[in-house]
Amino acid sequence: MNIHAIRVIYKYEMKRAFNTIGQSFASPILSTVLYFVVFGSAIGSRIDNIHGISYGYFIVPGLMMLAILTQSLSNASFGIFFPRFTGQIFEILSAPVTTFEIVVGYVGAAATKSLIIGLLILITANFFVEIHIAHPLWMVLFLLLTCMSFSLLGFIIGLWAKDFEKLQIVPLLVITPLVFLGGTFYSIDMLPPAWQTVSWFNPVVYLVSGFRWSFFEVSDVNIWLSLMMISVFMLICLSIAWWMIRTGYRLKQ
Repeated sequence: MNIHAIRVIYKYEMKRAFNTIGQSFASPILSTVLYFVVFGSAIGSRIDNIHGISYGYFIVPGLMMLAILTQSLSNASFGIFFPRFTGQIFEILSAPVTTFEIVVGYVGAAATKSLIIGLLILITANFFVEIHIAHPLWMVLFLLLTCMSFSLLGFIIGLWAKDFEKLQIVPLLVITPLVFLGGTFYSIDMLPPAWQTVSWFNPVVYLVSGFRWSFFEVSDVNIWLSLMMISVFMLICLSIAWWMIRTGYRLKQ
């Protein structure tokens, strides 16, 4: 494996993120602050607690997942789509770099940026609520798995999209609704029975639930089931990415 090539791609993507620090980091953090103000303060003042946990603290894992999922998708998809759109991808393909190394560089950078955003949001949350993480190692594990899985999904979307409209259609029309309906701001058992049944088909429920358990040992889904779901999802994304790498799907078009 050409480690130097991976490092060059990785550093280029990270440099691009820090050159646009307002868009890359400040914007998602500001959005999260607004969520805290609206949901944590305004709505939280009318909700005593959920499972014995203050509402402002309860939504912290969900808000982190909301930011991580959306940022992982957008960072990875735009990272590979833009060089395809401008034709710069041919410069990379003409270099002694395999497609696998290209994926590792782009996905690694996107996952790193999402991880940084998640940690910054966690720090920001401390200004609104007192944070205590019951299982920090589990939290880090779910953070890493989620960042890598959805960065892989974003990379797939970036290869699949032919224009900017298609680049945005999956995050806006599929991922965002799933995140908001995945227990980000509420517990699944607060829903009517029919909607609870529907929620079990939402994969984001398992991510948010497992991540929330790492904070205060309360979840809607068994922790091992949550871990299995994110692992299966990651394997599916890896399989699709492997197929795209092997066939050169839209990478050389």
